[in-house]
Amino acid sequence: MQRLRLAEGEYRFATLVWDNEPLPSGQLVALASEALGWKKSTTYTVLKKLCQRGILQNQDGVVTALVKQEAVQQQESAAVVDKTFGGSLPRFVAAFLNAKPISEEEAAEIRAMLDAARREGE
Repeated sequence: MQRLRLAEGEYRFATLVWDNEPLPSGQLVALASEALGWKKSTTYTVLKKLCQRGILQNQDGVVTALVKQEAVQQQESAAVVDKTFGGSLPRFVAAFLNAKPISEEEAAEIRAMLDAARREGE
């Protein structure tokens, strides 16, 4: 399986691409400067690294994502649950709910996701 876990700066950089793709590399430099405070050289170094890992693509000066943001989020989330909660999703949810109350709308949305996941697993 492809390693989709990104360092914090890499994730913030990739988010610029996901939110604005396709975009010219020069525009990405400007966005990274504004949003991240990065110099042009830093932007191109991280871009090259993420292209080599197959996360992003820079073809003819146009940057696009090869991997969807949801795929990265899914792998990052699974890693947190595995590392912090021994792979136990119920322990993760319990810790989250103890730290922050949720609205009725959020609870309904979560119930719908659980129901859909259960149906897919049957």
